[in-house]
Amino acid sequence: MELRALRYFVAVAEELHFGRAAERLHIVQPAVSQQVARLERELGVALLDRSSRHVRLTGPGERVLAAAREALLAADRVQAAAGDPGTTLRIGTAPALTDRLERAVEVLRRDRPGMETVLLDLPAADRLEAVRDGRLDVALMRGTQSVAGLTVVPVWHEPLHAVLAVEHALADRDAVSLAEVAAGPLFDLDGGSDPALRDAAVRALGDAGVCQPRRRSVGSVQDLVVGVGADPRAWSLLPAAVLVGAGSRRVRGVPLDPPVDLVGSIVAPPTTPAGCVRALAAAFGDAA
Repeated sequence: MELRALRYFVAVAEELHFGRAAERLHIVQPAVSQQVARLERELGVALLDRSSRHVRLTGPGERVLAAAREALLAADRVQAAAGDPGTTLRIGTAPALTDRLERAVEVLRRDRPGMETVLLDLPAADRLEAVRDGRLDVALMRGTQSVAGLTVVPVWHEPLHAVLAVEHALADRDAVSLAEVAAGPLFDLDGGSDPALRDAAVRALGDAGVCQPRRRSVGSVQDLVVGVGADPRAWSLLPAAVLVGAGSRRVRGVPLDPPVDLVGSIVAPPTTPAGCVRALAAAFGDAA
């Protein structure tokens, strides 16, 4: 079993789209398909449910995804240990931050030639745990502004958009208020997926003085987008970049009026020197 196959499988599992996974890995799509199929043959199970309209994880695929992430983290720790201390920066990433990551990595490598960066895609809670136990040097977090025992620095802002089905009565508007969309059921992410996105909707509604609508909790952004797209009265809130990354033609994002921003932060161990924290904040911040 090759680490390459595990990396390709993790990318497809997180994107739920072979084309987007290939773009993220900077390779052609057939190579991704071949490696995932080879991994399935080696394991003797179907990891993905494929059709012309969707890609979904099977039950074994969910279990293998968790194990594959752990295996890749362990491999990256071995690689980092073999090099010069401090020349490898291990970054825990959040979904749909590709543009920000590319800009930040370019800035960091310009300021420190020869530095290698390793990007790890992990769920929000696992990212924080990996910073705590030393598997990551820094994590990117949406909505997290304080964590006991870790250094948290808010460095960027993302606009939240109302996610509406294309058939929704307000979908063609240039902007909508929370009061207007809150008449329908709210789809949000459960606490195990990304609590920051879930909590953002709660805070936004409270700040706007809007009564809590009926809620339907789902386990992933894909499930959220599919659910909203199938209900012309439903809605949700997502950062614009996350919605674009979902790649759905059944929903559209409408800016909020007044605007609502989600804060993004870098999270580092408390032992990270202040100068390094400032450099990371500058690289990942809006100004960069």
